[in-house]
Amino acid sequence: MAAKGDETRARMLEATRTLTEAKGYHGTGLNEVLALSGAPRGSLYHHFPGGKDQLVGEALTGAGREVDGLLADLAEEAAGVPALVHALLDALAERMTAAGFAKGCPVATVALEVASSNDALQQIAAEVYGGWQRRLADALRADGREAAEAEDVATTVLALIEGALVLARAQRSREPIDRVRRRIAAVLG
Repeated sequence: MAAKGDETRARMLEATRTLTEAKGYHGTGLNEVLALSGAPRGSLYHHFPGGKDQLVGEALTGAGREVDGLLADLAEEAAGVPALVHALLDALAERMTAAGFAKGCPVATVALEVASSNDALQQIAAEVYGGWQRRLADALRADGREAAEAEDVATTVLALIEGALVLARAQRSREPIDRVRRRIAAVLG
């Protein structure tokens, strides 16, 4: 019985990630989550007694772990930070175009929407972004950068990636990602 409950919970989280990434926090209704996940209504408050905020918060946390895992894998495979960032941009661009530009950063849509109105979700988004930034800074330090410079460059690179994803979704074009990809080498020096 626990396995079925775990599967239902996982489906609800995945549906929430899909919907909130495409439509945002306010644009995603709980009925949509239930319909997309195929979960019965009672499952929502059974698995997420904190309601929509808990559901969205856990979905954001899961998305953060997924991208962090991707960064960790790419860091092991890449020959230096430029290769790491290029591979990350390529993976995100492929994900975005495969979804018809409905997906970009799995955190940004919600983060932008609720940053000033929902402290709990803002904090989760900040923690997710902070983890990605630390992962990039660690890679930069491993490449020989001083700690302070690694932090600054990691922030710059993450901002470039996030901006490129927002522009690509808005323009429904991969071009902003490709442009940022070409400029990363200059930023990373």
